[in-house]
Amino acid sequence: MTAAAATEPPRRSPLGRPLLRRLRLLGGGPLFTAAVLLLGVLVLVAALAPLIAPYDPEALDLQSSLVGTSADHLLGTDQSGRDVLSRLVYGARTGLLGPLLVVGLSTVAGLLLGTVAGWRGGWVDALLSRALDLVFSVPGLLLAIMFVAVSGPGLTAPVIAMAVAYTPYVGRLVRGLARQEKARPYLESYRVQGWSGWTICTRHLLPNIAPTVLAQSAINFGYALMDLAALSFLGFGVQPPAADWGAMINDGESALQQGAMLPALAPSACIVLAVVAFGIVGEGIADRLARRER
Repeated sequence: MTAAAATEPPRRSPLGRPLLRRLRLLGGGPLFTAAVLLLGVLVLVAALAPLIAPYDPEALDLQSSLVGTSADHLLGTDQSGRDVLSRLVYGARTGLLGPLLVVGLSTVAGLLLGTVAGWRGGWVDALLSRALDLVFSVPGLLLAIMFVAVSGPGLTAPVIAMAVAYTPYVGRLVRGLARQEKARPYLESYRVQGWSGWTICTRHLLPNIAPTVLAQSAINFGYALMDLAALSFLGFGVQPPAADWGAMINDGESALQQGAMLPALAPSACIVLAVVAFGIVGEGIADRLARRER
């Protein structure tokens, strides 16, 4: 081994590239990286809630009602003496689970309807497009209230209603993308070779439009989180004493009149940060795709 070879620093494998640099390459900036890290922390907090929360989120202690920040209660307590930090930690579970179900169901339904409409065209496209337009014309919150009126409050009815309301957003996007991809020569070559429409769509069309749908799904996640929190605030979503960010704001509203801001301010800040983070991630992915197509 020569002296030059001995002193040459070892080359780093591309697989050893730092995680932060990979995230910047994906989204194009430190703001995107910060948003991804924030969402990662929220997911970890929700998954490890029993280990992180210092108290039982539903444990009542009326003697500790509206206690301010202290070593025992870092974010104070609410009117029922429940630890605000513990309820925030457990509230991340319903705060993320509900939107995840909404986005998952609406994305699957939107992919199916949009792909069929864009690929088949003709009367099938016209029928499915009018159906999506009809659902799109109904406000999501109103649809959720109607579902709750029939089946009762809780998480199930709002999730189903919001999934139905968000399906047109995905379906109309997928339909437009499918029509664009269908016009490309490479898909026509597969049809000439005798490939079925199902095989072409599942192997080539859907993988090509998946990144754009992923970007839209990230944005929809933030909106779904905000809508479900609003329903819980209005009393149509998750019911007390279960910990939920929207319900916590409702509980903390009366505490504001007594000068206690954290019971309402803390969950409000969590909702705002999560919605903004999902929006940044979605826009970052979309911008990355736009630069790639130039």
